[in-house]
Amino acid sequence: MSIETSEIILNGGLTFLALTTAVVVGFIGYYLVKLLKDMSVLTNNVNETSLILNTELKPTLQELNDTMHSINSIIQSTDESMGNVKNSLENVMNKTKTFSNSLLGGFLKGFMTIFSLFNKKK
Repeated sequence: MSIETSEIILNGGLTFLALTTAVVVGFIGYYLVKLLKDMSVLTNNVNETSLILNTELKPTLQELNDTMHSINSIIQSTDESMGNVKNSLENVMNKTKTFSNSLLGGFLKGFMTIFSLFNKKK
């Protein structure tokens, strides 16, 4: 082989390498531009979604807060009512206990009086 032939073969190989490199860089560039475009669309969609969430979430949270205040006031009034019922039941129980003690005491006094009368007759 002569030097001229090896130079021609070497030039052909280098030319093929340069063309292949250009094609690969072209493909990478194309997909990089496509990726940047998709990222831009994604960023816009995320921005729109965050705006929608921001505008819709604030009123929803306000309504939830109002509802929680209403529920809290209902629970407090129920708690007060239950306290009143408890106090009323305690009063009824105390009066019933006092009544039953006086009734039992009266019954025992009456029984003892009748018993002592029967004992005196004998």
